[in-house]
Amino acid sequence: MATVYFGNLETVPYTKRKHFVLLSKEMEKKLGESQFEQLKSGFKGKILPAIHPESVRVRLIAKNIIDSLQRGLSHDQIWRDLEYASPESSLEHDATATLGGREEDLGITWSREDEILDDKWVQQSRKESREKGSSSKPTTNHLEGLNWEVLVINQPDVNAMCLPGGKIVVFTGLLEHFRTDFEIATILGHEVAHAVARHIAETVTKNLWFAILQLILYQFIMPDLVNTMSALFFRLPFSRRMELEADYIGLLLLASAGYDPRIAPKVFEKVAKVAKESTLQDYLSTHPSGKKRAQLLAQAQVMEEALVIYRDVVAGRGVEGFL
Repeated sequence: MATVYFGNLETVPYTKRKHFVLLSKEMEKKLGESQFEQLKSGFKGKILPAIHPESVRVRLIAKNIIDSLQRGLSHDQIWRDLEYASPESSLEHDATATLGGREEDLGITWSREDEILDDKWVQQSRKESREKGSSSKPTTNHLEGLNWEVLVINQPDVNAMCLPGGKIVVFTGLLEHFRTDFEIATILGHEVAHAVARHIAETVTKNLWFAILQLILYQFIMPDLVNTMSALFFRLPFSRRMELEADYIGLLLLASAGYDPRIAPKVFEKVAKVAKESTLQDYLSTHPSGKKRAQLLAQAQVMEEALVIYRDVVAGRGVEGFL
């Protein structure tokens, strides 16, 4: 058991959090590709063609994010051009979107006095990693040689995702609410960050442990109570932690792609408004509230790192190895 556990411990880039992942990288990739094919089959006829303005726009923004990921990982490999997953090239769809977008007034201020303390585990994890030195090298080989693809689905869902294996899916419902390139880049950066941190593979592993724990508790406690306790005290907090981790990694990807990271807190504030979140969001949901996420990203020690990267990119100095 010790061999299995320590042999499958990995280090998440940036946060340096150690996590136990049983799912192999090859199996994770196949899982993502299988889910991607199911989406394409399930939404057949609703997939925007590659030449549709919205498809072109999302693909270009996604390419900026993927290119910034390459620089952040400091790999020497050459990434393939970002592909569009739909072979369709019909002009029958209405070209309702414009290419590009203007940055809205940021209107965000932050200072060291505004620091939120409930993400202390991130700074603690990074501190421990620095003390250990090279023994805590982040795991990134699951990102090598991926065939990145983008799909835009004409569906009113306000959603986007990045499946393992480099498969990015965006629904047009999201584009109706988040219209600027900066907003879309923020959301795509967050979704790609999930792939960087292997969150789906980690979730599959965690679910195995949760299932075993539930089976044991079923012998002593009513099943409905066990399920409720499992969700409130294990599954939901774990999911919210992964979302926060993806926010932080995504912020660095955003800055490295040349987008002002100070837009990110405003985007998550807008997420809260679009989703009509309640005050219980931080406790009863898989995601932290948009307001909480905005507060955490606007912290001095978080935003300063992203701004240093962004200013280097704007100045033409480039960045490497920030993850």
